[in-house]
Amino acid sequence: MPPRQTSRRGTKAVQAFDAQAFLDSSQLAKSVAEYGRGETIFTQGDAGDAVLYVQAGGVKLSVASKTGKEAVAGMLGAGDFFGEGCLAGEPIRTGTATAITPSTILSVGKARMVRLLRTQPAMSDRFIAHLLGRNVRIEEDLIDQLFNSSEKRLARTLLLLARYGTEDAPIRELPILSQEMLAEMIGSTRSRVNFFLNKFKKLGFISYKGQGPLRINSSLLSVVLHD
Repeated sequence: MPPRQTSRRGTKAVQAFDAQAFLDSSQLAKSVAEYGRGETIFTQGDAGDAVLYVQAGGVKLSVASKTGKEAVAGMLGAGDFFGEGCLAGEPIRTGTATAITPSTILSVGKARMVRLLRTQPAMSDRFIAHLLGRNVRIEEDLIDQLFNSSEKRLARTLLLLARYGTEDAPIRELPILSQEMLAEMIGSTRSRVNFFLNKFKKLGFISYKGQGPLRINSSLLSVVLHD
């Protein structure tokens, strides 16, 4: 399944959340923290008392079962919110957030975020659009897991990480991601991920050297679109 294109209302595209206005809002009390690669931003079971925003970098969301088995629930990039479950009454974090690259994370307390959304309708509309987009992505991920092959799931995941199909300019080079992490994301094995990465590389869909970053070419879309 290809990355979902930006939705449209009439002839105008629905605008992405205006991150700059959000950050520059004089009414917004916020804190900013820097995290190195692999550092934990919050842990499953922590108090859910703030909404977070990826100002720069990348974040992995994961969930662990009682037996300790972990599943990757999502990968976020600059411009994404997370931890918004606290606004729906979740008292604790239902998953763990980890920086996958050096990241700058902005945090807004729950009460301040609620006040912001109530007093600034434009911000509220765009935040709701973000939440709806996240829900659509979850539905697409489920369909992807149920009906697509491991090869297509990997191609789609790489394209989504590179932000193809969004209003943002695509990111040609992805941060270094382990094959184990990619395998967790698509519900496959490291050996299958390695096989398909080598195949994509031979076909010119991606390029990389050793343990360096992946360069994604738009031709990778052909794997997702091919039946």
